[in-house]
Amino acid sequence: MKTYFRLLSFAKPIEKFAIPYAIATILAALFNTSLLTLLGPLLETLFMDSADVAQGGTTLDKASSFDLVGQFSEFIKYSSVAYGRADTLKIVCGTIVVVVFLANFFRYFAQRFMEDLRVHMLLNLRRSVFNNIMDLQIGYFTNERKGDIISKVASDVQVVQFTVTNTLQVVFKEPVQLIFYFAVLLSISVKLTLFSLLVIPVCGFIISKIVKRLKAQATQAHESFGRMIGFLDESLVGIKIIKAFNATQRIKSKFDNENAFYSNLTRKMVRRQQLASPVSQTLGVLVVVFIVLYGGTMILNNQSELTAPKFLVYIALFSQVMQPIKAIADSFSNIHSGIAAGERVLEMIDTKPQMLDKPNAIVLPEFNHTLEMKNVNFSYGEKPILCGINLTIKKGQTVALVGPSGGGKSTLMDLMSRFYDPLEGEVLIDGHDLRDIKVDSLRHQIGMVNQESILFNDSIFNNIAFGKPEATMDEVIAAAKIANAHEFILNTEQGYQTNIGDRGNKLSGGQKQRIGIARAVLANPPIMLLDEATSALDTESEKLVQDALNNLMKNRTSIIIAHRLSTIQNADMIVVIDKGQVKESGSHRALLAQKGLYYKLNALQTLND
Repeated sequence: MKTYFRLLSFAKPIEKFAIPYAIATILAALFNTSLLTLLGPLLETLFMDSADVAQGGTTLDKASSFDLVGQFSEFIKYSSVAYGRADTLKIVCGTIVVVVFLANFFRYFAQRFMEDLRVHMLLNLRRSVFNNIMDLQIGYFTNERKGDIISKVASDVQVVQFTVTNTLQVVFKEPVQLIFYFAVLLSISVKLTLFSLLVIPVCGFIISKIVKRLKAQATQAHESFGRMIGFLDESLVGIKIIKAFNATQRIKSKFDNENAFYSNLTRKMVRRQQLASPVSQTLGVLVVVFIVLYGGTMILNNQSELTAPKFLVYIALFSQVMQPIKAIADSFSNIHSGIAAGERVLEMIDTKPQMLDKPNAIVLPEFNHTLEMKNVNFSYGEKPILCGINLTIKKGQTVALVGPSGGGKSTLMDLMSRFYDPLEGEVLIDGHDLRDIKVDSLRHQIGMVNQESILFNDSIFNNIAFGKPEATMDEVIAAAKIANAHEFILNTEQGYQTNIGDRGNKLSGGQKQRIGIARAVLANPPIMLLDEATSALDTESEKLVQDALNNLMKNRTSIIIAHRLSTIQNADMIVVIDKGQVKESGSHRALLAQKGLYYKLNALQTLND
């Protein structure tokens, strides 16, 4: 129940919806019960003989004040004497019409308020999940399957919304309706009602046995669905590789196995859930049969004070009692799926970001002097990546990071952006430890161009203006010209308003890189991080992109990860990193003269070229 109430807290301010819902539900239940109690007076009006009318007299004191049906019956006798049976029938029929209208009128408003509550809860829950995801550190997404995250935001939240609000609706509405039903039933016959109450604990015990394993199965089902979504995402992203390596059938088979597992699990859950309703209904019908047999026998033998119309009202009311009991049983069987989904959603909401600003974090002033690393150590889990890194980069310098793959170059750059914090040592900018600076103010002064330019399914204009959404068209065009992108943009179908498709797939690799460079130019940060921005390009595109990069690096502090050493020969400082350590540093000529690791790397590339 703790999980349930925690999920319900996302509907705050719940009283805004719950109070009007409660009022409307109570009134709907009242008029719905009144509708059935009018069945007796209607039958009496139609079938009462003249002697009964004559005996009715003009008083209403024969029935107990607690006997609601009896009160109606006395009123019918009185009305038949005073106004005649035809007019009395009109009164009863008119009353039925009014009661039906009021019952449905308040039922509609109760459902409307509950729907408002449901939508409000879904809005808050999805917002909380997504906001927390966006605040999490980069490392979280390295360890988690994207499909599982998508499943939690989309599917699990939807399950939670319907299950929690439907349960809330049932928990309030159906007991209220039961109270009204049993109030009338007790007023008709206490003895019969106490006998009929035996069905509720028996029904509850049997249903609890049926749904015992539902929560564990629901958790497995949600996890399996997350795996399927992740597998689908990977397959769509890697569709070219799948087809190129003739792996289509193997991928189909892998997806089909997970799909079959999920389907079988869902089938088992649904079978258990659906078993609860017929069990409760069967038990209810059995009780009705026993009541008809028991009560009918007493009436036929003149051993009961019940009249035939009263007994018919009793049977009609008790048959309706099974509907709320059935709804409660269904809700009880379905809640396990919602709780299982809710626990997965809350687990994501409760995941705390590791890159939080300190309470006294400062806003970073404009970069003026140096970017430093002092005795920096870092590892992913138990695997060491960086060991004792010391590096000083002065404002305006172009520094290249080179070395064998897996040496720690990209990790070094991630530490500068504070995607991660060092396990030991400090990363300083103008003497300020990055952990003492507000992350937003740090990244405002850093621009990035990655090996694979990450673009969004939007227009070229919006992709370039991503870091500066208030930019004008003139500013975007100026940035595109610096990035050597203006000409090819004009040749697209709608120019700067052309949609570039999912991940920019309508553009070539070189065009995507130049859009990414234009985005960085427009943001105009003083520090630029370039992670192998030309490594995946053909010769012609590489030249265009390299020219754009040279324009981008003018008057900026630039840190470059380069695989082609010929592109960084003019760098102010080249840092050679291998196995997480700085092996060499200096200018191109100085490093060649040392005839160390850089010399060997340069010789290998010269030989290959």
